[in-house]
Amino acid sequence: MKKTLCALAVGATLFTPALAMAADVKVYGRAHVSLDYLDDGADYNEVGLSSNSSRLGFKAEQKLENGMTVFGQIEQEINFASGSANDDLEFATRDTFVGLKGDFGQARVGRFDSPFKVARGPVNFFGDQLGDIRNVTREGNLRFDERNANTIEYKSPKFGGGFNVIGALSLHEDNSVDNEANKDKAYDLALTYKEGPVDFAAAYEHYEEDANRGERDGFRVAAAYKITPELNFGGLYQYLTHDNDVANPDAQVFGVAADYKFAPKTYLRGQVFHRDVDADDANATLLAVGLEHRLDKAVRVYGNLATVLNDENSNLTPWSQGRSNSVGGVDGEDAFGLSLGFRYDF
Repeated sequence: MKKTLCALAVGATLFTPALAMAADVKVYGRAHVSLDYLDDGADYNEVGLSSNSSRLGFKAEQKLENGMTVFGQIEQEINFASGSANDDLEFATRDTFVGLKGDFGQARVGRFDSPFKVARGPVNFFGDQLGDIRNVTREGNLRFDERNANTIEYKSPKFGGGFNVIGALSLHEDNSVDNEANKDKAYDLALTYKEGPVDFAAAYEHYEEDANRGERDGFRVAAAYKITPELNFGGLYQYLTHDNDVANPDAQVFGVAADYKFAPKTYLRGQVFHRDVDADDANATLLAVGLEHRLDKAVRVYGNLATVLNDENSNLTPWSQGRSNSVGGVDGEDAFGLSLGFRYDF
């Protein structure tokens, strides 16, 4: 892995001047770390350091003679907490794609967040932090917040003031064309609206019977409205079903979230989301509250408190998604966490 990254770094150094003559090439990244206290409600209660979806990427964009624009991106996860853990990672583990855009809209191919995953955006106030909503929306085999491989996606131009339609097809989940599964495609369809104080998204996703976690369907709708320039209030509803509903009972997630800018660079946010499972004593409720201060447009610090209240047959935690510091939950025990975070976007 080290040799691969070194070769890529040398190649980028040699060829960046030539690329820059033809395209607008940008190197970017995010260092997001936190110091966490995690308590599973039973035997584990420890302090640890976490890297939270930190990344390094390259973006390129070039205007073509016919008026269209070609664009591409390569993005890799970076572990700022342990460093050496990156030896086990492949290159381009995050959103990596190439595409064209113009008056017709936008088309791209590669591996990137599905339209269903993106549709949680209006209420993603705790994204990649302790309390991330994915801790109740993305669990077990009813898993839809995915970054699908081998995907073709089309996004329409804006119409009706602020609407977009997005359609995507993942031809097969595995990265090899020798995959023996005949029916492991994923289909997405989404409608979004973002204009003025309104941010809305609705999405449907279907995985075929040979998909890694089985045949399943998901529907999600999320919306947020800026009541004032400082106060943003939103809600989400999600309904998930699986072909094997005995082993994977249907589940609903619903709740509300709010973000309040009470000082020029300081935000207070909170949320409550409930996971209602069609099985005995398997429900869970996620609650989170956080305070964030932005030292600059590129730098922010924050503190979060979050808990998951588990029924007897549920073992969810508020820290399992998007973070390197994670331990499993315990059936019937409430999990609690405290996180002090630092994020630098460059």
